[in-house]
Amino acid sequence: MPNSSITKDAVIIGGGFYGSAIAIYLARQRDFKRICLLEGESDLLQRASYNNQARVHNGYHYPRSFTTAYRSRINLPKFVRDWPQVVKADFTKLYAIARRNSKVTSKQFQRFCHETNAQLEPAGPKLKWLFEPRLIEDVFVVQEYAFDSRLLADWAHTELREAGVDVRLATRAETIVEASDGRLTVFACGADGAHYPIDTRYVFNCTYSGLNQLGGSFPGTHTRLKQEITEMALVQAPPELEGLGITVMDGPFFSMMPFPSRGLHTLSHVRYTPHLHWDDERGIDPYARLASYPRETRVDRMMRDVARYMPAVRHAKYVESLFEVKTVLGKNEADDGRPILFEKHAEMPGCFSVLGGKIDNIYDVLEKLDAETLVPASNQSSC
Repeated sequence: MPNSSITKDAVIIGGGFYGSAIAIYLARQRDFKRICLLEGESDLLQRASYNNQARVHNGYHYPRSFTTAYRSRINLPKFVRDWPQVVKADFTKLYAIARRNSKVTSKQFQRFCHETNAQLEPAGPKLKWLFEPRLIEDVFVVQEYAFDSRLLADWAHTELREAGVDVRLATRAETIVEASDGRLTVFACGADGAHYPIDTRYVFNCTYSGLNQLGGSFPGTHTRLKQEITEMALVQAPPELEGLGITVMDGPFFSMMPFPSRGLHTLSHVRYTPHLHWDDERGIDPYARLASYPRETRVDRMMRDVARYMPAVRHAKYVESLFEVKTVLGKNEADDGRPILFEKHAEMPGCFSVLGGKIDNIYDVLEKLDAETLVPASNQSSC
């Protein structure tokens, strides 16, 4: 890779779903002609975009955060409309309310769904029979979906190629430096180990857990971030549970969701999925910390506890676990809300940091971008 400077209208750092979608938005909606997307992995959508529950939320999960629930209710129909090829809807989704240790009762959950206009039906006897009645107060059938991250990656590859985005895989952005005229230079390290600068007017930092690991003039996020090493167990569901997605609310409980890209189910548990957590700060590379973590599975503890509520899970077959770093906003630890982080860095105009809490949050990001005055340098002569 040559060391001479490359000039782009925008550089996107991070080739997950958010970085890819922002690059496509800039090309399609804002007429950016010269866009470069840098991704440290060998392919797109390999980290948090893949290693997650693959749930398209419809608000049910957030009775303690009305704003998050409301945005999910608005965004889910849009996501189904815009990415129908990745959405899996051929399963029945159940939400069950625990009798003890839940932060929400059945009546409160029903009231919450009524207030958010979320579809809710009592589960029939055959579905309720799957749960231990001494521990579960009520069971409801809801409208919620899963997505296939592999198909989403295929979409990103196709759209980025057709939009003419310069995608550089196995390439790590290391520093951002601001020039006296306000232009920015991203210094990147390519797959061959060569370092080179990219001059640009706009930088979109979409590195998820790595938001604060860029050097140079980059100021870091003002919002406090919390990092967690999490385990998502992949299991082969027994026949009784195969066509179901299940969430028990709202406390130290669990979810079991279809994972379309593998034809399996994810099993996650509020108590056992988080292995380790810390406040994000520069100098503590979350991905390096994950790489050195021993990754000892807690699936036995998950399944023992889940089986108390849903005995059929004893016949599930454990396949493997997906370990990843999950990043959340520190201010939402109490209410479990999942708003986006969208910071325009006043210290470095033209630089934005973006963090999405859920896949459907992409529309919240695009609304923020719609409100920004973004003029690519290659178009200035005609403006």
